[in-house]
Amino acid sequence: MALEKPEKKLLRPVLIASHRTVGEYATVLERLLVGFADESIPSILVCPPACDVDAIVSGAAQVVRYPAIDLPLTEPLNIRMLVESLEKFEPTLLHCLCETRASVTRQLARRFDLPYILAINSLQKGWRRVSISSRRCARIITPAATIAANVAKIYPNFADRIEQVNIGAYVAEACGCFCQAARLPILAVAHPTDNADDFENLFAAVRHLILERYEFMMVVVGGGRQDAQVRKLLAALDLLKTVTIVPRMRPWRSVLAAGDIFILPQPGFAFNPLLLEAMSIGAAVAACKGGVDDLIIDNETAVLFDPDDELSIMHVLQRLLDRRELARKIARAAQNHLRENHSVSKMISATLEAYRRAESWIDDR
Repeated sequence: MALEKPEKKLLRPVLIASHRTVGEYATVLERLLVGFADESIPSILVCPPACDVDAIVSGAAQVVRYPAIDLPLTEPLNIRMLVESLEKFEPTLLHCLCETRASVTRQLARRFDLPYILAINSLQKGWRRVSISSRRCARIITPAATIAANVAKIYPNFADRIEQVNIGAYVAEACGCFCQAARLPILAVAHPTDNADDFENLFAAVRHLILERYEFMMVVVGGGRQDAQVRKLLAALDLLKTVTIVPRMRPWRSVLAAGDIFILPQPGFAFNPLLLEAMSIGAAVAACKGGVDDLIIDNETAVLFDPDDELSIMHVLQRLLDRRELARKIARAAQNHLRENHSVSKMISATLEAYRRAESWIDDR
């Protein structure tokens, strides 16, 4: 008589998010929660009170706000209220979605005697260490090999717990790059306006192109501390009629879908979900290497320039504007790369598998 296989324990994850998670990784969070709903997995999303998650949360997911009281010296009270809110749910593990929530996740794991998974989405600096429990942190998930290598170097004691889970995207069937021949080309830039110097060489390159009588529009998807200085730079270069700055808005996909060329003017030190979305809709990417650049493969998924050389930037943009079939070839290759390596179904499956391994890890201690 064959032995019956033990029934899998129902997963009941608690996802712990920050303002940054909801702001920068909203599409990722939405796809995770939809995937959990499809698998009939109940979940709770813990996020700050000011976060708008109505468009993100779906299925059986619940929302708990933390901190409930945003005043000095109220952290013990906030933790106690959070524990009380989660007790009725009877969670089986915790998933910290942002390094800034590592400390509170560690406290909750101790209170509930549960394992947790820590997501690290950006390169870490040695002097700014994340609070990680060697006893309860079962897995560290990263979205890129560059981040995984960085985390392994800074936290060598956790190297065997690091796992790469590629963020998933829905890849469009058609290629959006130069698909409307009668329309002016649109160049989309995704970079915060926290430092006007980041844009100086790019805008100088744009000025050169206009003097060479190229016609196009540029949209900067950003917003930041130096918005006014960036606008002053545009005014000084007489680019206010060509370049428009818009805040980050959801859904990003509809904003990015208008772009023919997507530009990353500076290296990024966190995984860039906007780059992933731009590639998925079929924009040709012009970028620079450095930082978290796993998606940027020279002359395959992107064309490269030197961010410190305005002529290098100009020549790359000129090449894409002059050779539209080359631009479309780059865009289609990027879409194929995402289909092979960044499907949403694989992301959901890998995340759930990481959850089950985390539960087994705590049981086998």
